Amino acid sequence: MRSLLAFVSMFALSTAVAFADPPDDGADDAAPAKAAAPAEKVAPKNAVDLADIRTFTAVYSLVKQAYVDDVDDRRLMRAAIQGLLSNLDPHSEYLDKEALAGLTEDTTGSYAGLGLEVSQVDGTLRVVAPIDDTPAQRGGIRAGDTIVRIDGKPVQADDLDTAVARLRGKPGTSITLSVLHEKQTTPVDITLKREAIRVASVRGRLLDPGFGYLRISQFQEETAAQLRKQFDKLVAANKAPLRGVVLDLRSNPGGLVNAAVEIADDFLDSGVIVSTRGRLKQADTSYSATPGDLLDGAPLVVLVDNGTASAAEIVAGALKDNHRALLMGRRTFGKGSVQTVLPIDAERAVKLTTARYYTPSGASIQAAGIQPDIALADLSLSVRDNDDLSFGERDLPNHLKGTGEGDRDEAAPARRDAPRDYALNEALNALKALALRAPAAAAKKN
Repeated sequence: MRSLLAFVSMFALSTAVAFADPPDDGADDAAPAKAAAPAEKVAPKNAVDLADIRTFTAVYSLVKQAYVDDVDDRRLMRAAIQGLLSNLDPHSEYLDKEALAGLTEDTTGSYAGLGLEVSQVDGTLRVVAPIDDTPAQRGGIRAGDTIVRIDGKPVQADDLDTAVARLRGKPGTSITLSVLHEKQTTPVDITLKREAIRVASVRGRLLDPGFGYLRISQFQEETAAQLRKQFDKLVAANKAPLRGVVLDLRSNPGGLVNAAVEIADDFLDSGVIVSTRGRLKQADTSYSATPGDLLDGAPLVVLVDNGTASAAEIVAGALKDNHRALLMGRRTFGKGSVQTVLPIDAERAVKLTTARYYTPSGASIQAAGIQPDIALADLSLSVRDNDDLSFGERDLPNHLKGTGEGDRDEAAPARRDAPRDYALNEALNALKALALRAPAAAAKKN
């Protein structure tokens, strides 16, 4: 025990020396730390205080000696590392071999689990968004839900990584989540069965002749290629160029930045897409669009909500600030930070927040999110049981018969397949209105 504490003390002391006097700009990161400053030199403000090192070793010793169960040194050191990162922000974390493999699975879109994107918020496990057509989405889990228990065991604020790991498992195995929905006070139990999640990140269909719908559930390695393929299918099904598209980014938790940049570029001819700024020079980047718009300038409406996060916000911000699309829905999630995976060795890494995103107008997405051009309430549509309550000329006694007027009994019945998605219905209406203006605008240019 003494030798371990001595090692911890020496490690912390060497860290204090290394950070007390940083190397000059441009110095090799692998270069050895400079020698300790002379005793009379005042230490920089951000130097590690010797008292803090003593406190750490004292707490470590007390845990080893007095904690109710014996705790091995590796577990304690890992907990210390996790605590160091988790106190920075909700997205910086230590990745062991399993977590690193899980991160790779997420970006490729194939893994075993529930289909949930979660975030650690103020010691709770918060749902960013369920992925389309997965056990989580089918089971009724929604963006903004808080997972309070897993299989009856409370989610511990100081061990959220373990809780996240428990969400995954072999396909076919069941798990019960106690979920607290937004604006509710009592959790509900939802039992789900894990599946092999193979997420097709893009889906599409024709809403009406000439008007397409593209849904992106998250941004993966193949998302841009999938979107172009779906777009081509819509054009083929329509047998003519599309007059407009609704791009649905609701409950999209984000993903790969490069995929988001490609998607935005698919609908832009020019202009900045996104820029990032951080402390390191290599964190300062800017992405711009290249010529070529899949829609050739036809109207585009983008649907967003509180679950639209990260990479999805990059696309929404780029299309809005470049005046390429009309945003409808609710304010987005507001995750405007960049995480970089920094390897420690072949099996471990640190996912560290290294920069912030900025939209083309220079606004930061972080915490503020993106406000839609047209705000929509969280409503749903329903079909009236009796649609024969309207009153018009034909209902007046002895009214003048209209051309082609048939008997009331022969009137077309009300549609039972009417859309129940309020936001999508409003987006389609707006898209049709924009399409009516598009030919006039094109005529003026000619």
